[in-house]
Amino acid sequence: MNAPTARAAHALLALAVGVTLLSGCGGRATTHHKPGTSHQEATGGNGTLLAAKDSTGHRLREVPAAGAPGVRAELRPDSEGGWNVHLLVERFRFTPESTGGAALLGRGHARLLLDGRETARAYGPWAHVPAGARTLTVRLYADDHTAWAVAGRPVEATVRLADAAADATGTASAATPPAPPATPAGRTLTVTVSGDSVQPPPSRVELKKGERLTLRVTSDRADTLHVHGYDRELPLPAGTPATLTFTVDRTGLFEVETHESGLVLTQLVVR
Repeated sequence: MNAPTARAAHALLALAVGVTLLSGCGGRATTHHKPGTSHQEATGGNGTLLAAKDSTGHRLREVPAAGAPGVRAELRPDSEGGWNVHLLVERFRFTPESTGGAALLGRGHARLLLDGRETARAYGPWAHVPAGARTLTVRLYADDHTAWAVAGRPVEATVRLADAAADATGTASAATPPAPPATPAGRTLTVTVSGDSVQPPPSRVELKKGERLTLRVTSDRADTLHVHGYDRELPLPAGTPATLTFTVDRTGLFEVETHESGLVLTQLVVR
């Protein structure tokens, strides 16, 4: 074989190998991890993979609070039993098409836990859970199944199903006996929301750790009250006073705000 013929043969061989490689990978990039690399190590360059794990055994992926995803859950009773769960997410979108791939900030799926035990995954904003449990926790995960976390804690929201049943029916849940009348103790804060006006004007309230606090809020429009740091929420029906009582058992500075209107009602300073 002369030199020109040999060079042509080598060129054809290189072209054939290139075509074979392209066809083997489908000609497109993939978010799935490389062989020998776990899902959890496929970071996608987002967050810090921690050694700590959540209650389901998945490692935490730490991200800064600024820009971190968020979630809250609204419950509606289903006519055939159980609850329809509406997942309201912030800085996050559901990506069922890339589950199992690398972790990309603001993407992934949710897992639903009843009384701390995983019940289902959610790849969209709606899910259904059966009746009979006491609490529902919704937790956000990356595509590689690591749990998004801020300050070492998973990004999640927890709802007491007994409270939701009482809000839906006007009576206590059948599984929970009526609570005895509360004794007048602790601190009571009464707040009225009218449009963008909050009365009394927002200020800092000093509390002692272990003190009981009652928030009594009347809003001129339907909204949701949220106590940051305690993951406590309270539906606010339009024009009707709503009351939330809990024990301030964590020290620090915590904001109390409304979800829809985004108004700060007060700040709790617990020492």
